[in-house]
Amino acid sequence: MTFSTTVLNIDPAREIFRITEFIHRMTHGSFKRRGAVVGLSGGIDSAVTAALCVRALGKDRVLGVLLPEKESNPISLEYGRKEAERLGIRTIKEDITAYLGSFGIYERRNAVIKEIFPEFNDACRFHVTLPQNLLEQDRLNYYSITMEDPAGKRQKKRISSSRWQQVSACQNVKQRVRMVLLYHYAEREKYLVAGTTNRSETAQGFFVKFGDGGVDIEPLAHLYKTQVYQLANSLGVIEEIIHRAPSPDTYSLPVTDKEFYFCLDYNLLDLLLYGYEHAVPVDQIVRELCLKKEEIERVFKDFRAKEQATWHLRSTPPTLEA
Repeated sequence: MTFSTTVLNIDPAREIFRITEFIHRMTHGSFKRRGAVVGLSGGIDSAVTAALCVRALGKDRVLGVLLPEKESNPISLEYGRKEAERLGIRTIKEDITAYLGSFGIYERRNAVIKEIFPEFNDACRFHVTLPQNLLEQDRLNYYSITMEDPAGKRQKKRISSSRWQQVSACQNVKQRVRMVLLYHYAEREKYLVAGTTNRSETAQGFFVKFGDGGVDIEPLAHLYKTQVYQLANSLGVIEEIIHRAPSPDTYSLPVTDKEFYFCLDYNLLDLLLYGYEHAVPVDQIVRELCLKKEEIERVFKDFRAKEQATWHLRSTPPTLEA
């Protein structure tokens, strides 16, 4: 198989045509719906999905739903609104803070963080990250939590697996509440819910089951993240979103996708993931990317670990006779 640094280059016009035809066919043909709902996060994937839905269905048949909460980066709402205005689509803002509060999500999560940082309070911010030396040495994937106090002083400690699971369980409710509201508006309008997860995220399990993974169609699931950016430029997505560092925007203290999950920039991640998925010989990848064989093998080991740990996210519910 031929492999080079240009292997992920696509023809944006052709891809836009293919995806818009898919969205139109799914919406009106398979699902028998009048339009599409897209959750606008202020990020690249939701912006591209919304733009593709407009191309496929018309701006009057696309609804953008803005779903901030008290820990969201304010810039997310600003960029989401600005892109919606550019597209000329209707928007609804639904602040989910009260919903999360009613579930006790902040209280339960903060109680766990207080076990690590007793001085943690509502005025503090935090995020969770993985070690970033993926290429350099063999390592375990363990999470660390960073707390920032109101004065801007930061402390960082390793978080145990059990505590991380408790924090993650709380954080994932944010995506699931958003999913519930997206379906509320979709059913009210007789629309379908268009997903925003790309191939890089799907393959490595970087999404929440029945959260951002709870949708009717996935227009971007065949595209690596860097290919989504190629479409964004052709679709005219606002520059602020194109140049924004990709982030899950789940924690009160900003964190990037690289810091939280992938440990690599997408430009390199996607090429290596392509090589991994297409069984490209490692020696060929070494020559093309100027990496060491052991570096590539470490990344592939990480890919396998994430793939195996998240297989259930990509599966439909098993049944007795399946």
